[in-house]
Amino acid sequence: MYIRLRKLLTLGIVSLLCSMVVLPVHSSLQRTGEFVMARVKFGGGGDWYNDPSSDVNLLKFLEQTTTLKTHPEFTFVELNSDNVFAYPFLFLTGHGNVEFDQGEVRRLRSYLNNGGFLYIDDDYGLDKTIRREMKKVFPEKEFVLLPFEHELFHCLYSFPQGAPKVHEHDDKPSQTYGLFANGRLCVVYTFESNPSDGWADPEVHNDPPAVRQRALEFGANVVWYSLTQ
Repeated sequence: MYIRLRKLLTLGIVSLLCSMVVLPVHSSLQRTGEFVMARVKFGGGGDWYNDPSSDVNLLKFLEQTTTLKTHPEFTFVELNSDNVFAYPFLFLTGHGNVEFDQGEVRRLRSYLNNGGFLYIDDDYGLDKTIRREMKKVFPEKEFVLLPFEHELFHCLYSFPQGAPKVHEHDDKPSQTYGLFANGRLCVVYTFESNPSDGWADPEVHNDPPAVRQRALEFGANVVWYSLTQ
């Protein structure tokens, strides 16, 4: 009962904070009281834009199951744009190659060092290049495997075995990694798990309802953690 009450109170505080922020620059960002997340548009040839319904459905789920107000539309941002600082939460996914130019590397490093949060979900084939590019952002840091007892896996919904296994990929265990800046977890990376496929409209991947539910719950945990840590 105490834990549930604490979560409800914290959600109310988060909603209040969101309502106090006016997102600048682009007209689509000039809203108050709404949580907006942005998909990262990256170079290199990977399909950064795949499954746009995933972002929308996660935002709808957050509004339906928490007191957080959201703007449920597909929004994307380029890392070289000043708009990147208007978003508290960035999401990156896709297949294939990822490349950040030097300007994007500097901008992403500044964003993450100053309170921003990035969630990366390997939609298959992303692992090698995303590790290479994030090494440009933080040359002195390594991805750290998050233990199952980490708060990320228990803050709203419990995931005692870590991120849910939505798609098999190479039939390896689900793995969730983190990057820390100034002692703060600022990047979460899911590998061999692919929760964001489970957020997509049902007909996209034909995942069972129970699988989609757990994927959405995990996504809610990531957003919740990013806003309340």
